[in-house]
Amino acid sequence: MLKTITLVGIGGAIGSILRYLVSTGIQNKFLSSFPYGTLCVNISGCFLIGIVYALATRGNVSPEWRFFLATGICGGYTTFSTFSYESLTLLRENELFYAGTYIAASVILGIFATFLPVVIIEKI
Repeated sequence: MLKTITLVGIGGAIGSILRYLVSTGIQNKFLSSFPYGTLCVNISGCFLIGIVYALATRGNVSPEWRFFLATGICGGYTTFSTFSYESLTLLRENELFYAGTYIAASVILGIFATFLPVVIIEKI
Protein backbone atom coordinates (compact mmCIF):
# COMPACT_ATOMS: atom_id res chain seq x y z
CA MET A 1 0.00 0.00 0.00
CA LEU A 2 2.80 2.43 0.86
CA LYS A 3 4.49 1.67 -2.46
CA THR A 4 1.28 2.47 -4.36
CA ILE A 5 0.73 5.70 -2.42
CA THR A 6 4.32 6.74 -3.12
CA LEU A 7 3.95 6.01 -6.85
CA VAL A 8 0.68 7.95 -7.03
CA GLY A 9 2.22 10.87 -5.10
CA ILE A 10 5.31 11.08 -7.28
CA GLY A 11 3.20 10.74 -10.44
CA GLY A 12 0.81 13.42 -9.16
CA ALA A 13 3.66 15.84 -8.57
CA ILE A 14 4.98 15.23 -12.08
CA GLY A 15 1.51 15.62 -13.59
CA SER A 16 0.84 18.85 -11.70
CA ILE A 17 4.10 20.38 -12.87
CA LEU A 18 3.36 19.33 -16.45
CA ARG A 19 -0.17 20.77 -16.18
CA TYR A 20 1.22 24.13 -15.08
CA LEU A 21 3.86 24.25 -17.81
CA VAL A 22 1.57 23.17 -20.65
CA SER A 23 -1.44 25.23 -19.57
CA THR A 24 0.42 28.48 -18.99
CA GLY A 25 2.63 27.95 -22.04
CA ILE A 26 -0.38 27.62 -24.32
CA GLN A 27 -2.52 30.26 -22.63
CA ASN A 28 0.27 32.84 -22.86
CA LYS A 29 0.15 32.51 -26.66
CA PHE A 30 -3.46 33.74 -26.80
CA LEU A 31 -4.86 37.13 -25.83
CA SER A 32 -8.29 35.82 -24.92
CA SER A 33 -10.45 35.02 -21.92
CA PHE A 34 -11.11 31.59 -23.48
CA PRO A 35 -9.11 29.00 -21.45
CA TYR A 36 -7.13 27.44 -24.31
CA GLY A 37 -4.43 26.14 -21.96
CA THR A 38 -6.82 24.22 -19.74
CA LEU A 39 -8.73 22.90 -22.76
CA CYS A 40 -5.49 21.55 -24.25
CA VAL A 41 -4.48 19.94 -20.96
CA ASN A 42 -7.89 18.32 -20.52
CA ILE A 43 -7.96 16.87 -24.03
CA SER A 44 -4.35 15.67 -24.02
CA GLY A 45 -4.86 14.24 -20.51
CA CYS A 46 -7.89 12.30 -21.74
CA PHE A 47 -5.83 10.99 -24.64
CA LEU A 48 -2.98 9.94 -22.33
CA ILE A 49 -5.27 8.14 -19.90
CA GLY A 50 -6.87 6.40 -22.90
CA ILE A 51 -3.44 5.05 -23.85
CA VAL A 52 -2.77 3.85 -20.30
CA TYR A 53 -6.22 2.25 -20.08
CA ALA A 54 -5.86 0.48 -23.42
CA LEU A 55 -2.40 -0.84 -22.60
CA ALA A 56 -3.47 -1.93 -19.11
CA THR A 57 -6.43 -3.91 -20.44
CA ARG A 58 -4.04 -5.77 -22.75
CA GLY A 59 -1.81 -6.63 -19.81
CA ASN A 60 1.06 -4.45 -21.08
CA VAL A 61 1.12 -2.26 -17.96
CA SER A 62 1.62 -3.61 -14.45
CA PRO A 63 -0.73 -2.44 -11.68
CA GLU A 64 2.11 -0.35 -10.19
CA TRP A 65 2.77 1.42 -13.49
CA ARG A 66 -0.98 1.93 -14.01
CA PHE A 67 -1.29 3.65 -10.63
CA PHE A 68 1.78 5.77 -11.37
CA LEU A 69 0.67 6.76 -14.89
CA ALA A 70 -3.14 6.94 -14.66
CA THR A 71 -3.85 7.90 -11.07
CA GLY A 72 -0.61 9.79 -10.48
CA ILE A 73 0.55 11.56 -13.63
CA CYS A 74 -2.79 11.80 -15.46
CA GLY A 75 -4.65 12.59 -12.23
CA GLY A 76 -2.23 15.41 -11.45
CA TYR A 77 -2.18 16.59 -15.05
CA THR A 78 -5.88 16.78 -15.91
CA THR A 79 -7.79 19.78 -14.69
CA PHE A 80 -11.49 19.20 -14.66
CA SER A 81 -11.82 21.03 -11.37
CA THR A 82 -10.24 24.00 -13.11
CA PHE A 83 -12.59 23.35 -16.04
CA SER A 84 -15.53 23.67 -13.70
CA TYR A 85 -14.23 26.87 -12.15
CA GLU A 86 -13.44 28.49 -15.50
CA SER A 87 -16.83 27.51 -16.92
CA LEU A 88 -18.53 29.14 -13.96
CA THR A 89 -16.34 32.24 -14.33
CA LEU A 90 -17.23 32.57 -18.02
CA LEU A 91 -20.92 32.18 -17.21
CA ARG A 92 -20.76 34.74 -14.40
CA GLU A 93 -18.97 37.18 -16.74
CA ASN A 94 -21.81 36.67 -19.23
CA GLU A 95 -19.41 35.13 -21.79
CA LEU A 96 -22.10 32.68 -22.84
CA PHE A 97 -20.60 31.81 -26.23
CA TYR A 98 -17.18 31.08 -24.73
CA ALA A 99 -18.76 29.14 -21.85
CA GLY A 100 -20.86 26.99 -24.16
CA THR A 101 -18.01 26.40 -26.58
CA TYR A 102 -15.60 25.53 -23.78
CA ILE A 103 -17.98 23.11 -22.06
CA ALA A 104 -19.03 21.37 -25.29
CA ALA A 105 -15.48 21.13 -26.66
CA SER A 106 -14.09 19.78 -23.39
CA VAL A 107 -16.71 17.06 -23.06
CA ILE A 108 -16.98 16.00 -26.71
CA LEU A 109 -13.26 16.18 -27.53
CA GLY A 110 -12.35 14.63 -24.17
CA ILE A 111 -14.50 11.57 -24.78
CA PHE A 112 -13.19 11.28 -28.34
CA ALA A 113 -9.57 11.66 -27.20
CA THR A 114 -10.04 8.89 -24.62
CA PHE A 115 -11.79 6.59 -27.09
CA LEU A 116 -9.38 7.06 -30.03
CA PRO A 117 -6.25 5.43 -28.55
CA VAL A 118 -8.34 2.57 -27.16
CA VAL A 119 -9.60 1.80 -30.68
CA ILE A 120 -6.14 2.25 -32.20
CA ILE A 121 -4.36 0.07 -29.64
CA GLU A 122 -7.06 -2.63 -29.84
CA LYS A 123 -6.37 -2.84 -33.60
CA ILE A 124 -2.63 -3.39 -33.08
